[in-house]
Amino acid sequence: GGDSTEATAKPKRSFYAARDLYKYRHQYPNFKDIRYQNDLSNLRFYKNKIPFKPDGVYIEEVLNKWKGDYEKLEHNHTYIQWLFPLREQGLNFYAKELTTYEIEEFKKTKEAIRRFLLAYKMMLEFFGIKLTDKTGNVARAVNWQERFQHLNESQHNYLRITRILKSLGELGYESFKSPLVKFILHEALVENTIPNIKQSALEYFVYTIRDRRERRKLLRFAQKHYTPSENFIWGPPRKEQSEGSKAQKMSSPLASSHNSQTSMHKKAKDSKNSSSAVHLNSKTAEEKKVAPKEPVEETDRPSPEPSNEAAKPRNTEKDSNAENVNSQSEKTGTNPTEKKESVSPENNEDGENHNQDSENPGNTNCHDVVLAQ
Repeated sequence: GGDSTEATAKPKRSFYAARDLYKYRHQYPNFKDIRYQNDLSNLRFYKNKIPFKPDGVYIEEVLNKWKGDYEKLEHNHTYIQWLFPLREQGLNFYAKELTTYEIEEFKKTKEAIRRFLLAYKMMLEFFGIKLTDKTGNVARAVNWQERFQHLNESQHNYLRITRILKSLGELGYESFKSPLVKFILHEALVENTIPNIKQSALEYFVYTIRDRRERRKLLRFAQKHYTPSENFIWGPPRKEQSEGSKAQKMSSPLASSHNSQTSMHKKAKDSKNSSSAVHLNSKTAEEKKVAPKEPVEETDRPSPEPSNEAAKPRNTEKDSNAENVNSQSEKTGTNPTEKKESVSPENNEDGENHNQDSENPGNTNCHDVVLAQ
């Protein structure tokens, strides 16, 4: 039961791995050379002038006598820091970190480069892999079945692979890294020959590659073959999810612009209502002023005939004004309410859309994994 739950559990990202590899890819920000520039311990070792400590073995003896001795390569843990130096301290405190000056001198020394490539081939053979050409392409070695089974069970070698990849990039062989990582991902995810290595390959090996486009190619390859697919947590999101998020982002500004238009429309209608109300008040005030004059004119008129003819035009003007006011009040009284009723459902729908757009929290997981070497 415990094994099945662990197998189906969703993996977690390592914060330590992300921070460590970020520093490596960006050339170690705030890095300071501790050693003097003339202290070229790693270069002198590769020129076969000094042995590696504490074992006291020269590089030529390692390349000639240790090659194929898988027991010695497996159980000795002091040579790997000398064969693949970095600008960071490993477990062997006798080994010296690379300096920027030493890196440039190392690249200029053909003898050191030749031995460095021989050391790389020796370690690939130890893992069951062989270098096929000068561009860094790799394939299965003759003894791949035996070595893959060992590699699948000896997880401390995954730390060695990470160091080897880093050192390739430091000493001028950045282009060799992507073919090796692609090969390991294929064997782990497609062929299922070394399934235990896939976590380290996705968490460490891929992110040693400095070219962002190359990393994305590898991550998309891994995402295509990773099972279960919903547990893939590395690299860029899926295209379906990205397109859906874009559609939501496009809908939110449209909804906001629609709300602003409806609010402006409501404000215009409210201003019309207020102006019509002011117009009605002014008309009623004029009627009140005119109304007291009519009985006075009727009681005090000396001759009834002229007064009646004079009064009739006034009454018709008032009636026409009143009718105009009533018609205007009916128009202004009915239209705004109808507009308000027609606008309010649209505002509610837009409000729901905004709430739905805002409820998209992101989940990030990180898990510290100790990188020993």
